[in-house]
Amino acid sequence: MPAVPPHPVGAPLHMASVLPSDIPRPEPEPPAERRSLGLAVGAVVALTAGIGLVAGAATGSWPSDGPRAQAQPGAYEVARGLWHATEVDKLFPPRLEGDGAGPGGADRVWVRVAVAPPGGCRKGLDPALGRELRRVGCEKLLRATYADETRSSVTTVGLVFTAAGAARMGRFEDRFEERELGTRPDMLPRAYGTDTGPAAGFGDEQRATWTVRVLSDAPVVLYAVTGFADGRAVAEPQPAGEAVHPTATTAPAQAGLGHDAEGIADRVERSLRKTSARATESPR
Repeated sequence: MPAVPPHPVGAPLHMASVLPSDIPRPEPEPPAERRSLGLAVGAVVALTAGIGLVAGAATGSWPSDGPRAQAQPGAYEVARGLWHATEVDKLFPPRLEGDGAGPGGADRVWVRVAVAPPGGCRKGLDPALGRELRRVGCEKLLRATYADETRSSVTTVGLVFTAAGAARMGRFEDRFEERELGTRPDMLPRAYGTDTGPAAGFGDEQRATWTVRVLSDAPVVLYAVTGFADGRAVAEPQPAGEAVHPTATTAPAQAGLGHDAEGIADRVERSLRKTSARATESPR
């Protein structure tokens, strides 16, 4: 069947347009390479020239919220502006392959079912996590929601682009790790649900497991939060790092939801880094 065209930003996708049979199966991703986003120098500026980003464009690009800087910024600033220049499908691919990403090394496949319009942290994040991110400044929040191929789980993945410089972001990463902020239930990221389809009713009560990562080599905080697709409430969410442990016996762990959160976060992080690497290879 023909490939599904890129989806305009700002409206949830209907399941009729994202069923796995409607989406071409790409080649499996190679192992993740944690390449520094700090290498994205200048080429992103060339990449964006003439693209004409507008809300709802048929190319599936993120809308711009203001004029672009004319001077060539430093590498870190270019990384901060990647959300301006990147098509939705580059950051949040329509289909994610999770070879060996499930419990016991089982394969997983996740299909994108919704894309949120770019927004801010005040409405997109719970208060505690939002307050913490004020330390580095929330510039823009991008989100998408995926369902696993069996439609048993749903996951919202988010990219928070911050205003912090490299040194400040490094200190923020240290703070996050030293205080174990990523495992605190009050730091749960907010889910992005839809009115229909697998993510219908995916909200605060349905959050079962999550992961939050501070990418200190770029001004980005990445998160993923997962729940059951049947809409059941979860009284005690469990951090994904605990839910993936072989001895974990909670319902989210037994259902492999921790693997979904970690697997999707891994692949979206990989997409972000690939976008940066490809930008450096673009002709100037």
